[in-house]
Amino acid sequence: MQEAGIYARRSDRLGRAVELGVASGRVVGVSFPDTVADDAERDHPLLDRVFDYLDGSEDDFDDVDVVLTVPADHRRVLDAVRKVPYGRTISVERVANVAGLDGDDEADRRTVESALAENPVPLFVPDHRVRARGATPPEVAETLRELES
Repeated sequence: MQEAGIYARRSDRLGRAVELGVASGRVVGVSFPDTVADDAERDHPLLDRVFDYLDGSEDDFDDVDVVLTVPADHRRVLDAVRKVPYGRTISVERVANVAGLDGDDEADRRTVESALAENPVPLFVPDHRVRARGATPPEVAETLRELES
């Protein structure tokens, strides 16, 4: 990966930008702002891969090195979500069970929902593959699910 920085491009398919924060060769943040920031760089190999994915190339991004500075229970949830294959959608209860929590327990389901909502690297931790509200904006999540179907 290239030097630390913010890399972004506008996606016509999403109707907004895709922005990556990179530090020490690892992705530290992903967002989908309405516009590209003036100081964002446009060229990055990982951004190229994201746009290939948006153009229909299958990619799980499971080899992308991400930083998850989240509580331990959230990390377990996000690690479980990272394993959901391309084109699959699963329930909150299933994520809880895969993460070693109890999908029948309301508190554990809330933990999953909280981890999804606070996911710092959506797309690389594909919260759009879980039937719940994640950090990916709803209209972007819907587009990504359609793309993977």
